[in-house]
Amino acid sequence: MERPRPLHDPDPYSTPPYGEPGPWAPAPPVQHPAATPAHGTQLPQPPHGGTTPPHGTPGPAPHLPQQPQPLHGGATPPHGTPGSGPHLPQQPQPPHGGATPPHGGATPSHGTPGSGPHLPQQSQQPHGGATPPHGTPGPGPHGASQAMSVPGQPGGGQGAPRQAYDPWNVPLQQVGSLPPETREKREKRGRRVLFIGVAVIALLSGLIGGATGAYLERNGTGDVELRQADAESADRPKGSVAGIASATLPGVVTLHVSGDSAQGTGTGFVLDGKGHILTNNHVVEPAGTGGEVSVTFSGGETAKAEVVGRDSGYDLAVVKVRGVRGLKPLPLGNSENVQVGDAVVAIGAPFDLENTVTSGIISAKERPITAGGEKGDGSDISYVDALQTDAPINPGNSGGPLVDSKARVIGINSAIRSADDSSEPGGGQAGSIGLGFAIPINQGKRVAEELINFGKATHPVIGVTLDTEYNGDGARIADKGRNGGSSVNENGPGDKAGLKPGDVITEVDGRAVHSSDELIVKVRAHRPKDRLRLTVERDGDDREVTLVLGSASSG
Repeated sequence: MERPRPLHDPDPYSTPPYGEPGPWAPAPPVQHPAATPAHGTQLPQPPHGGTTPPHGTPGPAPHLPQQPQPLHGGATPPHGTPGSGPHLPQQPQPPHGGATPPHGGATPSHGTPGSGPHLPQQSQQPHGGATPPHGTPGPGPHGASQAMSVPGQPGGGQGAPRQAYDPWNVPLQQVGSLPPETREKREKRGRRVLFIGVAVIALLSGLIGGATGAYLERNGTGDVELRQADAESADRPKGSVAGIASATLPGVVTLHVSGDSAQGTGTGFVLDGKGHILTNNHVVEPAGTGGEVSVTFSGGETAKAEVVGRDSGYDLAVVKVRGVRGLKPLPLGNSENVQVGDAVVAIGAPFDLENTVTSGIISAKERPITAGGEKGDGSDISYVDALQTDAPINPGNSGGPLVDSKARVIGINSAIRSADDSSEPGGGQAGSIGLGFAIPINQGKRVAEELINFGKATHPVIGVTLDTEYNGDGARIADKGRNGGSSVNENGPGDKAGLKPGDVITEVDGRAVHSSDELIVKVRAHRPKDRLRLTVERDGDDREVTLVLGSASSG
């Protein structure tokens, strides 16, 4: 039979002609898969004593819903062969009863999926429609896979009604389970948790403590306790100032002198265990013959003292205390060994501040100084070939010891040079400017021994009268003596050496002499009977003479 002619020319893009069914057939309905039974669950036996078909043979499962019968009495497709469902749209028949659809599409056989252009091709079952494995949906009446139902599960059972699909109520499927946690992993996790906890606690404690400390520091409430060093030993190295002071202070005393018209304070130091103390003459001079002298030791003990002897020419005196035990005599050094730059320590009671310690160095040696002279007749003038030091010495230090680095006495502090001339009317007490002078201990030792043994000291002399008004360089022998006699004592040391009035002495033992006071200082630095070498200028010529020093009492 002749096929009807299309209403228009064929579409070059293979679009079916108008009036013909297109490839946009409705999709099969969404299937609701049932829960897959656990592996090993026994399925119910087929009813009526039916036998289970062998594996791989298609057949209806006892728990699957019954296949609907085809419309119009059509034959039921064999098991495993997909058939047409009653609700699928019926395939349009070709015109005139059985004509092949256009474009050469073959008519499928009854119950066999065809390759028509408007129906989705059914997937073929392997091995002729074998039963799918457990958990795989089987063929259903809608042309899609049908899930097996398990008795007791929702939606299961023969002919159970299908429920509406809820995408938010789909049961979760457990793909797999984690292996059981070992003891080592648990312990490791516990240690990690413990470490993190400790770190967090420490951090919080630090933050809280810091905030609390900052708050208390700014708004400090309560008592304040300051940190300080622990107690240490009082011992110090022997060569240090502290060590020297510790060894010397027990032998240093403070003297308080009072008399009829004056009083004063000075310093002294212990010479021996019998209670003899050496000090300056100008310290004890205010006591006179009826005054009092008291001695205070470094430990605070006080005792009365008496004057043993004194010498204004050397500005030295010795007092003695009685009934005092535990005296600490100071060791005596040798002033001839002292060198410029040596470290020294001075101890005394400046301005009545007892046990004062100062330190410095030896600034110079053999400084000719004179002190006193308040009486006007020169009887109170002292001549000292002194040690100069920059250790601070002030009024009240007089008579105190000047010690070396081994705590040995090398001098007796006696005089200072000050910028304030206290001899001026209205002038006050002068202070130290770093120019202090001490009597060398070698001279002090000889005078102290004589004062203790004889009550007075002797002076070395050359037996001449000097011209104190001479302004030239050197010491000039006066033309006449004080009583109008000869200025050179008959049979004295100078007369025996050949000295004459008018001679100018320019050197003593090779050291220059610039004044009469300086010559006296150089002579008194020696002992009686010492031999001196003098350089004398006479009538423009220089000559050298040698003499032996004589002795004169301090009276």
